[in-house]
Amino acid sequence: MNFYNNIHPYYCGIDLHARSLYVCIIDQAGKTCLHKEISASPDKLQQLLEPYIGNVVVGVECMHCWYWVADFCEDIGVDFILGHALYMKAIHGGKAKNDRIDSFKIANLIRGGNFPLAYVYPKKMRATRDLLRRRMKIVRHGADLKAHVVNTTSQYNLPANKVNLKNKDARQQLRNTFSEQSVQKNIDLDMVILDCYAEQLSKVEWYIQQQAKQHKPNHFHLLKSVWGIGPILALTIIYEIGDIDRFESVQKFASYARLVKCKAESAGKTYGTQGNKIGNAHLKWAFSEAAVLYLRGNEKAQKYLLKLQKRMSKAKALSALAHKLGRCVYFMLKNESVFDEKRFLKG
Repeated sequence: MNFYNNIHPYYCGIDLHARSLYVCIIDQAGKTCLHKEISASPDKLQQLLEPYIGNVVVGVECMHCWYWVADFCEDIGVDFILGHALYMKAIHGGKAKNDRIDSFKIANLIRGGNFPLAYVYPKKMRATRDLLRRRMKIVRHGADLKAHVVNTTSQYNLPANKVNLKNKDARQQLRNTFSEQSVQKNIDLDMVILDCYAEQLSKVEWYIQQQAKQHKPNHFHLLKSVWGIGPILALTIIYEIGDIDRFESVQKFASYARLVKCKAESAGKTYGTQGNKIGNAHLKWAFSEAAVLYLRGNEKAQKYLLKLQKRMSKAKALSALAHKLGRCVYFMLKNESVFDEKRFLKG
């Protein structure tokens, strides 16, 4: 975990909400210069910060509406930092808790060098990343709809349908599967939504690929040189990483992508692992999928997995392969180089 420890004449902590802000500004000595609640308006926030511009850093906790504050600070030339929500336990503890107290605690965390940093994702790629994440949720909902069709078939003890629901023509075959009209209406609802998803998602995927070719033109093609990594996995890795240079080492990248586990130790005793849910869940998914797809139809990779299984279980071997793919991708993007399978499988 990284902490912000730069020194400024003033420190501003904001307890951020969708419709209001509680702003607290303190100086280096810890004296409160301003402590006020305002509406979530850029103009009102600028009025408060105007006397301190050039001498203040603004910090907020990472929650859903931080985008506009980060962009606002960038526009007026104020340093902005984002607090990692899972590490900012100091503002959630204590006997009393309210917006006024929280904003003061945030300002003091910044002043004391104890403000846990989260990544401020660049404005240029942020909206496309959010669109890609939205696509992921819709795809998963589509999978739920397909599962509902299969479960309804089992519920009424009908023969299992072997149609591929990804295809529109196959979905048409299920239009008259059930004799009871209400049940058929239920299935028709699934089919209509799946048809809509198929039409809209293809447009979204094409659009995101065009954006990726503008944002990271080399990275998209580099990632696709890895066996099993297709357009969607490549896009996920690109947009969840953002800027690969923000990771000082491959170890920090692997930790961020949830590819390593951290031991919990005390007094020489190990108590398992902790922090397994800290990091980027989307990257964890992408590299786990990439490991499975890398094995598909790849005899060299399958032999390498068997080699790993001599030392560990199959599940751990797959995790180790995902970890190795993550490390490989880090160096590929850092060095702007294509995938070298011979070197990857060596050792």
